[in-house]
Amino acid sequence: MDKRPIFVTGIGTGIGKTIVSAILVEKLQADYWKPVQAGDLEQSDTISVKNLVSNSFSYFHPEAYRLTQPYSPHKAADLDGIDINLDKIIMPKTSNQLIIEGAGGLMVPLNSNFLMIDLIERLSADVVLVSRNYLGSINHTLLSVEALQNKRIKIKALVFNGPTDEYSEDVIIKRSKADTILHIPDLDLINKENILNIANGIKWQ
Repeated sequence: MDKRPIFVTGIGTGIGKTIVSAILVEKLQADYWKPVQAGDLEQSDTISVKNLVSNSFSYFHPEAYRLTQPYSPHKAADLDGIDINLDKIIMPKTSNQLIIEGAGGLMVPLNSNFLMIDLIERLSADVVLVSRNYLGSINHTLLSVEALQNKRIKIKALVFNGPTDEYSEDVIIKRSKADTILHIPDLDLINKENILNIANGIKWQ
């Protein structure tokens, strides 16, 4: 199996990156790492994913930055009196597949000079891009795809999270050139059992 790190990003906020990350960690029995956590440190994304994963192989690596305010990383860091330094965001050492979860979308600023997409490029990661069908999502998804392609970052998989819309998805799939297309339904109950069931049901190349 290709052990190149996989960076889970989305076309915006609230798209379902954490749920998708949990599914992929379960499917691949992978390690998990959230480089920058902003806000809700008592119920961080790392804790959420850990609580949704059933396997005993995955390791959950500590965040490089833990910010107390629920804003974009550059604002949260400034309010905490911190400057995010990309040189200090060092990939964890592991022989296992690593799933990395970003914050927000590709153009979220980490500091005055760098965006989330710059971190992806520095980590030499492939991307799982999480989309969700809503009015405007074609535009948001294709802009994200174009940004990744411009930096020659491979889209390992494109995930449609939630209700399907064949009109939107057909356009996006044709232009994304992703190796894998995944559809994940909305979950009435988000728990270990449902995450495991979805993980077992998806096909991953």
